[in-house]
Amino acid sequence: MTQKLIAIDLDGTTLNGQSLISPKTKHVLQRATKAGHIVSIATGRPFRMSEQFYRELALKSPMVNFNGALVHLPYQNWAQESETLFSRDIVFEILAQKEELQLEYVAAENRETFFVDRIDFDDAYLFSNEKPTEANLLKNLRTNPTSMLVQTNNEMAQIVSDRLNEQFSDYVDVRTWGGPKAILEIVAKGIEKARGVKIIADSLQIDQQNVIAFGDEHNDIELLDYAGWGVAMANGSQAAKDVANDVTVKTNDEDGLADYLEKHLAI
Repeated sequence: MTQKLIAIDLDGTTLNGQSLISPKTKHVLQRATKAGHIVSIATGRPFRMSEQFYRELALKSPMVNFNGALVHLPYQNWAQESETLFSRDIVFEILAQKEELQLEYVAAENRETFFVDRIDFDDAYLFSNEKPTEANLLKNLRTNPTSMLVQTNNEMAQIVSDRLNEQFSDYVDVRTWGGPKAILEIVAKGIEKARGVKIIADSLQIDQQNVIAFGDEHNDIELLDYAGWGVAMANGSQAAKDVANDVTVKTNDEDGLADYLEKHLAI
């Protein structure tokens, strides 16, 4: 058996519409691990919002957060770790345009810190255990962040993305974040999941041709293209399907990843 690196996106791919891992998907991924393959999460989410899934799948592999801006081995020192920052001045420049761009919030963070521009709302989806307080308001941002998140309405998402890309294209990339809300993620220029997964594959001495990747959104395109075998979800964007080697028959709500992997690896 040739060992595979299985890189899995979370929202819209491994997670169902309720942002959960179904029992079947968990079972198949754990069987893949037991069969000797490496399952590695590659997500736009920060670690604080993906750690629960890393634990649930009982992973011990390196992972990609912030769409590739953080590549790390959770809970351990790892020689290949990579974290890429950008200037905090960009955070404040975007914050100044909050009203004009119809942003609901502006947040900036890295692995250790999390800052947001307002306290007066409750969004468990975004904040996990990090309730906004005076301590984590954006005015306290003293260091350069790894990532920014901004949320707008669905109608404005493309306009906001285009405007920010026009203004800051020399310094950052703006990505859609998948999932049920119009969340845009901003990371340093040139950051993408493919770069992060390549760091992991190289560290494990797994050839590119033995990387299998699953994704559904624009932030998965380079990863699906890089992988030896890129698989887009049936519910994925057309752009993701266009670069993939194959498309799942079933959606993320129908265990599409698990169904495909079971057959592809014959486990």
